[in-house]
Amino acid sequence: MELFGHPFSSYCQKALVALYENDVAFDFRMLSPDAPGNGARLAALWPIGKFPVLVDAGRTVVEASIIVEHLHIHRPGPVRLLPDDPAAALDVRMLDRFFDNYVATPQQKIVFDALRPEGCKDAAGVADAHAMLEKAYLWANAHMAGRSWAAGDAFTLADCSAAPHLFYAHWTHAIPAALGDLHAYRRRLMARPSFARAMDEARPWRSYFPLGAIGDD
Repeated sequence: MELFGHPFSSYCQKALVALYENDVAFDFRMLSPDAPGNGARLAALWPIGKFPVLVDAGRTVVEASIIVEHLHIHRPGPVRLLPDDPAAALDVRMLDRFFDNYVATPQQKIVFDALRPEGCKDAAGVADAHAMLEKAYLWANAHMAGRSWAAGDAFTLADCSAAPHLFYAHWTHAIPAALGDLHAYRRRLMARPSFARAMDEARPWRSYFPLGAIGDD
């Protein structure tokens, strides 16, 4: 099994957390100028060019959420990333979409805009992204009251999503100090061995974050 991606990507980390949770064996195909063959293979496998992309027994699986679901079905382990109950699984999928759409998307909008040259920036779009993160943080803080993990007591797909997205979001638009339940959840995610490993593997690229240095808290 092969995973094409980059360790600094939040969506790659989402897939890596799922792989690490159940100690699934795979070969990581780094996408970088130093490994042009991996980029060429990715382009052939998925012309859209987005990553991560998983190749498992000849099957190409795209999109991080689908990769996690694929692993849940085809590479099951002791950590069940989706509940067997369909209604409970729907809640997990909703939370996964929440963290992707309302945390990762505005966070990346701010970062990508910082990389744009002067004269090409989108000030209104960046302001909207900051406002969306404020709303998302408030909702997530209320949701996490009394919970260990996003969907309750078990670590799931939703937490695979939340871990990298909340990690980077805090360094893009700080989570207000008053939102104690959300900060506590973020700390639990960072202490989870699977995500701690993904964070450590991404450490060499932290200086490339365009908004300043990323810390460990």
